[in-house]
Amino acid sequence: MEYQERMKWWNEVRFGMFIHWGIYSIPARGEWVMYVERIPKQEYAELAKKFKPPKSFTPEIWVKLAISTGMKYMVLTTRHHDGFCLFDSKVSDFTSVKTASKRDFVGEYVNACRKHNMRIGFYYSLLDWRFPGYHNKEKYPESFNEMVEQAHSQVKELMSNYGKIDILWYDGGWIPGIEPKEIPLLWKSEKLNKMVRELQPDIIINNRSGLDEDFDTPEQHVTASKEGRAWESCMTIGDFCGWGYIKNNPNMKSVPQLIQYLVTAASDGGNYLLNVGPKPDGSIQKEFVDRLKEIGKWMQKNGESIYGSERRPSGFGGPWGAGMIGSVTCKGNKAYLHIFRWPGKIATVVGIKNNVVSAYFLASGKKIKFEKTDNGKLFLKGLPEEPPDKYDTVIALELDGKPETFDYSGIPLL
Repeated sequence: MEYQERMKWWNEVRFGMFIHWGIYSIPARGEWVMYVERIPKQEYAELAKKFKPPKSFTPEIWVKLAISTGMKYMVLTTRHHDGFCLFDSKVSDFTSVKTASKRDFVGEYVNACRKHNMRIGFYYSLLDWRFPGYHNKEKYPESFNEMVEQAHSQVKELMSNYGKIDILWYDGGWIPGIEPKEIPLLWKSEKLNKMVRELQPDIIINNRSGLDEDFDTPEQHVTASKEGRAWESCMTIGDFCGWGYIKNNPNMKSVPQLIQYLVTAASDGGNYLLNVGPKPDGSIQKEFVDRLKEIGKWMQKNGESIYGSERRPSGFGGPWGAGMIGSVTCKGNKAYLHIFRWPGKIATVVGIKNNVVSAYFLASGKKIKFEKTDNGKLFLKGLPEEPPDKYDTVIALELDGKPETFDYSGIPLL
């Protein structure tokens, strides 16, 4: 399948859920606890004996939460850097199937996604901290090679045993002391991804095996790739270090922050992958659920301005999207003004070359009076004194064609 055809659904969905879950959820200090606290692998492996979510738990609760939030795809950590697999692997005994829970959580997740028509993504970490060769390739070359062979075997299992998979989200490609240009050679990434595409012809692959593949992955910030290149910002709700469950983490992003990140990604034609780290029993903490439900309410009314968004022409709507008041997303002959900082009874937007056909509140459909000048300014008049939406009020603008930017270069402020 050609690249543009494979990416078509991706460019429509814009919003997904990332899930980091494994035995690291038991210490409740994040997914890097084994490495950061220098826990010996045998001691760390004891956590697998305690990893036994109740029978009442099903990944369907994650899928239903994602749907209610307005998310259209999900990416689950099938295996993180600690090497613990949430699936049945023939090349490892360190799996959820062969330890206390006796369950294939990847299979359960896939079934739940398919039941609700959710696009399916697999996260897989290439590195495995349990191999001495990862930490010192020169001293333990056989161990390093065994780790690479394990990665190839497990990726093949994931691509072969669960039907059609939409996204392969690599991580953990870095190797201590190794230059970035050598990374794909050591992981044999070209061979690996060729195998993946033979097994999953429609799959979309990220750039973390050391090869560019289909999309870029800015982490904890929303930064667009060059025009024409697909990209996805992944982000935590809490602190940057807390992808896996952290019990005591008071530093949570607010609902307005999260919506603004989503809008910023959509404005530049990118996707937003928002993470949750479930507790050991599979449940998701209230602080996350409350925020996601609020985002979901906003998306129910304003999702049209996010799904299928196209990259906003530079300068359209003004600097930073909509000047001092917010941002702009675009789709076809429409522009959507996202007002984060409500200006009061009149809103001014600049940089619009098009004629404006109509303006209305997206949530209600109520028409808005406006005046468009020849120098690219749009005045929206008769607005309420207080914002109709406390997070982000969206005003839809119907244009006489695809959005075009009014060029102010060389024009003084007179």
